[in-house]
Amino acid sequence: MKSAQVVLVTGGAKGVGRGISEAFLAAGATVIACGREAPAELPSVNGNTAEFLACDVRDAAAVDALFATISRQQGRLDVLVNNAGGAPFALAAKASPRFHEKIFALNLLAPLHLAQQANALMQTQDGGGSIVFIASISALRPSPGTAAYGAAKAAVLSLVQSLAVEWAPKVRITAVSPGPVLTEHADLHFGDAAGVAAVAGTIPMGRLATPSDIGAACLWLASPGAAYATGSNLVLHGGGERPAFMAAASVNKP
Repeated sequence: MKSAQVVLVTGGAKGVGRGISEAFLAAGATVIACGREAPAELPSVNGNTAEFLACDVRDAAAVDALFATISRQQGRLDVLVNNAGGAPFALAAKASPRFHEKIFALNLLAPLHLAQQANALMQTQDGGGSIVFIASISALRPSPGTAAYGAAKAAVLSLVQSLAVEWAPKVRITAVSPGPVLTEHADLHFGDAAGVAAVAGTIPMGRLATPSDIGAACLWLASPGAAYATGSNLVLHGGGERPAFMAAASVNKP
C-alpha cells in the first residue's frame, strides 16, 4: 500500500477491526475508524493515531453523512475495509424474522451501501481505490447457531465477484474470509481459556487467527502487490478444520 493513503475501517476501533486499523497505521496511512460509540482508546501505532467518526452503518442516512464528512475533510478515500458485522448465537428454528432481518442488514446490506458510497468517490479520483470485505469461513461451511450470518457472508462473496466486474478497472473488490479469531470477545464464542485451546487444537496451524493476521491480509490486498487481485477471496483459516472422519476413525495422519 502507498503511504499517506486515506483508509476507512468500519468497526475499526476494536476486535478484528482494531487489528486492521493498526496494520494500515503502521504503513503510514491516515485511518478513519467508524463505529456506533467512540472507544476508550483509539488505535495508534508509532504516533500515528486513527481518527474516529461515529456512524451506525445500518443507517443509510448516517453512512451518507459519513462519506460527506470524509470527502470534505480528506478530499479522497483510497481504501474501504468493510469489517463491521457479526451475530450472536441463535438456532435458526427459534430465531425471529426480525432477528434475521437485523443480521442481514448488518452483514450484507450495510456493506453494500458503504461500498456504493466508496465507489462513487473512488471512481472520480486518480488511482481509483480498493474495497476489502471481511467475509467469514462461515460462508464456506455449515454455520450452525449462526445460519443467517453464514448465509449473509456467502452473499457477500457473491457480491464481491459482481462488484469486481461492474466497477473495474478503477476500483478493485476483494474479500478476506477468516476462520476463528482470538479477540477480546473470544469467550462469547469459545468459552474460557480451555475452550479456546480446544478450538485451536482443531486447526492445523495450532492456534486461532489474531486481529493482526487479518490486518496484514487486508494491507496486502489493498497494496500494489495485489494490483491484479479483484473478485478474489483470501481464505485465512490456518488450514481449516480436520475432517471429522479422521477423529471418528482415530486416524492421526491424512
